Amino acid sequence: MKRWAGKAARRWLLLFHRWAGIATALFFTLWIGSGLVILYVPFPALTQSERLAHLAPIAWEHVTVSPDEALAAGGVARVPAAFALEMRGDEPVYRITGRDGARATVSGRTGARLGPVDAEAALRLAAGDRPDARVEPVERDQWTVTARYDPLRPFHKVGLGDPAGTELYVSQVTGEIALDTIRFERAWNWLGSVPHWIYLMPLRARAELWRTVLLWLSGFAALGALSGLTIGIWRLRLRRRYATGAVTPYRGLARWHHLFGLVGGLGLGAFILSGWISMNPNRWFASSAPPAGMSAAYAGAPGPLGLDSRRLPDLAGPDARSVRFTAIGGRWWLVAAVPDGLRVVAPDGGRGPDTAALAEAAAAAIPDGHLRAARHLEAYDAYWYPHGTDPRPLPVLRLRFDDPAATWLHIDPRDGTILQRLDRSGRINRWLFDAPHRLDLPFLTGQPALRDAAQWFLNLLAAGIALTGLVAGWRRLGRNVSPRAR
Repeated sequence: MKRWAGKAARRWLLLFHRWAGIATALFFTLWIGSGLVILYVPFPALTQSERLAHLAPIAWEHVTVSPDEALAAGGVARVPAAFALEMRGDEPVYRITGRDGARATVSGRTGARLGPVDAEAALRLAAGDRPDARVEPVERDQWTVTARYDPLRPFHKVGLGDPAGTELYVSQVTGEIALDTIRFERAWNWLGSVPHWIYLMPLRARAELWRTVLLWLSGFAALGALSGLTIGIWRLRLRRRYATGAVTPYRGLARWHHLFGLVGGLGLGAFILSGWISMNPNRWFASSAPPAGMSAAYAGAPGPLGLDSRRLPDLAGPDARSVRFTAIGGRWWLVAAVPDGLRVVAPDGGRGPDTAALAEAAAAAIPDGHLRAARHLEAYDAYWYPHGTDPRPLPVLRLRFDDPAATWLHIDPRDGTILQRLDRSGRINRWLFDAPHRLDLPFLTGQPALRDAAQWFLNLLAAGIALTGLVAGWRRLGRNVSPRAR
């Protein structure tokens, strides 16, 4: 009975792997090829340096409205989630984001709350006097598909008509540039991020449906890969070889599929299984972004800034392109983006927050735990490391708490920004996803050439498995549907 059950189980395992492979081989091939593209061309996003490059230095002579007056005009009752002064064309404006996500734009010259931006104004803001620039309305497209852009919709997409094919997305709500893309990254993303994440706009616009589809598809593919690895090891004979003297019973293309699977099957299985984990099945893993309640508690409840507009140039610097007013631990700070980096000062001209102030504010944000350790990291380690094209700043302050989630906070010591919340589940996810999927391994940190070489080696082995499986599956389907087979 046991022998019959074992034989039946092996047969069903073979059948499952065969038909799972036929169903998913094309996806395997697309995921592998597109993953290599993502190594070099990320999904379009407006980086902080790009955003600042689109801004002119603040015209201080036109700033006559104080930050407190701007907050009142914006109708924000509590401490905002974001509050900044910068230029919108030739007009200084305060940009305010409430804790509920609502946006307000207030003129720094008149104190009036500014309304939506029309196409003509968007063209002027983004393109200036470029004669070949064109503008078109966009509610949602391939590059603005995710929910993070929802508060800024709809957009004016401004094509500059330059050789790079630059397109800028100007929010009709606020007038700010929310995204820039060039022809090169748009083209390569159709071979990279779009097929890798199945980022087709009609599907990705429905976030929960997209997540469900990816969970089931990647989960089924992971089972197919792991079943193949199991069969590959089971059919391998190193000592008591097959009659032909070979270590594999297969011939032709199936032989290559078996051998590629033995060498690269573990890597392929790790890639696919970790890809399934990246979709956060059953919500096992907490987000690395601090939740709204934690951010609000970290900010505290400061009173008015009490700043006259005439003092702002002296505090921020005459060449500042942006000034953020940020609350930490019940106190206001000014964070100015200047040519040589950031300038952080208190409204009274004092220096920026020190470690003690940051630790005190963070402790208020985690009331069910106590601060157990504070450490300044001067170099990357196993839990703070660069992510692809995101270098991540150094030094960074790590605060460790003994709350039930065992929370760690990584904070930028320059301006007090919480860069990452990493609880116990996040640290587990780091080893289940980042390590096998991105090869974010400690011994590869700081060695991009070696990391890329390892990615290419493992992906080429996986490509051998996928392509031989794809061709074998195509041949089997052809035999099954041919007239002779009927």
